[in-house]
Amino acid sequence: MPTPELHIVTGAFGYSGRYIAKWLLEKGYRVRTLTGHPDRADPLRSRVEVAPFSFENRPELVRNLRGAAAVYNTYWVRFGRGRVSYNLAVENTKTLIRAAIEAGVKRFVHVSITNPSESSPLPYFRGKAIVERILAESGLSYAILRPAVLFGKEDILINNIAWLLRRFPVFGIFGSGEYRVQPVYVGDLAALAVETAKRSDKVVLDAVGPQSYTYNEMVRLIGRHIGRKVRIVHVAPTLGLLLSCVLGWLIGDVIVTRDEIKGLMANLLVSDKPPTCPTRFSQWLERHGSELGMDYHSELARHYRQRR
Repeated sequence: MPTPELHIVTGAFGYSGRYIAKWLLEKGYRVRTLTGHPDRADPLRSRVEVAPFSFENRPELVRNLRGAAAVYNTYWVRFGRGRVSYNLAVENTKTLIRAAIEAGVKRFVHVSITNPSESSPLPYFRGKAIVERILAESGLSYAILRPAVLFGKEDILINNIAWLLRRFPVFGIFGSGEYRVQPVYVGDLAALAVETAKRSDKVVLDAVGPQSYTYNEMVRLIGRHIGRKVRIVHVAPTLGLLLSCVLGWLIGDVIVTRDEIKGLMANLLVSDKPPTCPTRFSQWLERHGSELGMDYHSELARHYRQRR
């Protein structure tokens, strides 16, 4: 029996990386993850090979990438904290791409974001655009996927909106709330990643679902499916950020950042391209709404504190 083809996923113990790894395992591939938490207890540990990112040890990184038919890169940072920054994320991804070239990786699938731009005043979107350019100029065979708002059982944003709706009599929305979002199911993103890994052409795709909503509509839809009457209060972005910071301090997390508010209100989480992912957010809510918001999902606990 031939040895299964090796596919490498960055962050298979995280969110989108976990779904990609599961898809690959179901198809019979050998899976290795590069992770910043190599010692973390995780249900996937017994099914995947585990190696550290080793960004500062390029020979080791090359060894861990060698022999891979494809690399799926989900590595990024949601916001800067401590020594972690967008500039560091860009440099680390550049190191990963160069190591992939040296290791002879055949295909590089990169998870980006909708509407990246090197001229963006928002470092998240600017950094994503810089990485896309580095990859495009690298000579690697690549696919770039640009998801908008991800949803799924392990999601942070959608879950925590539901958590807030369950516990507070009013829900604050920044500004008018008429800016749009286009949710995409994380399982669809994973399927698209595995599908585009089989291609040989260089491709850039918006990974978006078939439905888009104003932020007002999305919050009301979530409220309806968790059985809560939604009372929306529109607040100035600066006041909303201040209130979010106070609540974040009380629960020990970063709920939202100034740049995230700006990106949301600038309609950067919606695509003008045809949908590429089939799952309808409204139908997913019908099946899973009762489970949302029962517990708070902490960004800091997931990415900065957990070292088990």
